[in-house]
Amino acid sequence: RFLILFCLGIIISNDDPNLSKLRIPGVLQRLAASYLAISVMHLSLAPKRDRNADKVFAPVREIVNHWAEWLVALLLVALWTCLTFSLRVPHCGRGYLGPGGSYGDEGNYSNCTGGAAGYIDRLIFQPDHIYPHPTCMKLYGTGHYDPEGILGTVTSIVLAFLGMHAGRVFLTHREDRPRLKRLLLAGLLTGALGTALAGAKQNGGLIPINKNLWSLSYILVMAGTGYLLLSLCYFVIDVKKLWMGGPFVYPGMNSILVYVGHELCDGHFPFAYSWPDEANHANALASSLIGTTLWVSIAYYLYIIDFFVKV
Repeated sequence: RFLILFCLGIIISNDDPNLSKLRIPGVLQRLAASYLAISVMHLSLAPKRDRNADKVFAPVREIVNHWAEWLVALLLVALWTCLTFSLRVPHCGRGYLGPGGSYGDEGNYSNCTGGAAGYIDRLIFQPDHIYPHPTCMKLYGTGHYDPEGILGTVTSIVLAFLGMHAGRVFLTHREDRPRLKRLLLAGLLTGALGTALAGAKQNGGLIPINKNLWSLSYILVMAGTGYLLLSLCYFVIDVKKLWMGGPFVYPGMNSILVYVGHELCDGHFPFAYSWPDEANHANALASSLIGTTLWVSIAYYLYIIDFFVKV
């Protein structure tokens, strides 16, 4: 699965056959690396049986039974934190988290986009093999920067681990109330910790919430949001049976096909369109909604004909 996801990512991340500019990182590449890391962690460290079912730790055995994996996750957090704030980046110092570029921070960090994260990618991959058009380029006049780089993959693995914990809650506890209590508590704790690290600000705090960096605060807030949304969906769909999950359940059954199809068709009519003379948020929203509706409809049709692509 790792190899398939990684190779698919390489294919859809590169529309230029020039190997000297082959982009190595990417969305599916990051998912592949996270999946591989979590799989190895679980297969090598998870206990073969439930050791605390009848002991004092029974209420939290989904955590206690997997203490070694939690330790690895904490070590990954420590690794990301140390590299982000302790690595001396040439001409940038330590701990810089800004966009850099010609216009960011008054041009004082022109070649420092992403701080340690950008520096590690440029050092290992070289600039020609990372994303050439980051979102910060136009606004801040930056160079190449890859939002799916190496350092962000470390926190991505931690986020995947937190997702695996949600699965353990369902496997360990069989009743609805214990499941909901633990998911809600996990959501509140991770969300609150991420918010605290960011100083409860949109751009600020010790560690700002930044998707391009996949910062620690970002993954904690995303984990918290995920836990809370999972709790809501579980309550509405499985407990109260008020909704069956449609139509969003259908793209989930063909998630890789829908994602790859979206990437390949992005920017092509009818999946996307624009009015050059009337560029605004309303038109962009309309284009996105129509594109999403088309892919949901395609996924539903694939469900009807019983066609599924699995990785």
